[in-house]
Amino acid sequence: MTEQRRDRVTGTVLIAAFALWTALVQIVDVRPVGQNGTDIGFATFNTWFHGLTGVHMGIYTATDWLGLVPVAVCLGFGALGAMQLIRRRSLLAVDPDLLLLGIHYALIAAAYLVFEMCPINYRPIPIDGVMETSYPSSTTLLVLGVMPTLACQAVTRMEDGLAKGAIVASVSAFSALMIVGRLVSGVHWATDIVGSVLLAAGLFAMYRYAVARVEARPSAMRSEG
Repeated sequence: MTEQRRDRVTGTVLIAAFALWTALVQIVDVRPVGQNGTDIGFATFNTWFHGLTGVHMGIYTATDWLGLVPVAVCLGFGALGAMQLIRRRSLLAVDPDLLLLGIHYALIAAAYLVFEMCPINYRPIPIDGVMETSYPSSTTLLVLGVMPTLACQAVTRMEDGLAKGAIVASVSAFSALMIVGRLVSGVHWATDIVGSVLLAAGLFAMYRYAVARVEARPSAMRSEG
């Protein structure tokens, strides 16, 4: 199996798994154990895990602020695409991987908006006295949806092997830190984190597949000529 096909299969499976997980969260062991008696799926597991970790607002605040890092990454690549658009005077002249990156980020934003408008469940605790939606974890989705693209772009665009390795290692460490931080902070149910991981990984795999497919077209056209 080629890497391109592997990414397509992986992405499809993970997105399907996310859809199934989302359905299961709404039908398996659903009990009114959330804020103000709101229903929570996998209630036994979620309440057990939440009791195990407790609530750590310091970790929550730290991971919230660190969530600005992937936002900065998005803005940075947006600026790069805008510069290419201005210099080359055509949207079609912008690097295809940057255009696909913009679509990928738009899908992440769309997923966030959909689940904000159609809440699956709410956080275990109020944030500043407000009940907030909790599924999937938006910070986890943002981090895992954006940071791996930084690693991909670094590998593609940079020539210095040492710098590439440093960025890939930093992205991996940062992403792992953020997942663990959100998981143990106690501001999400554990199933919220699982949902975000499935969706973000699925979208990222499909992004990789789309980039590989677009980049393969010129060589295919040359071989046909």
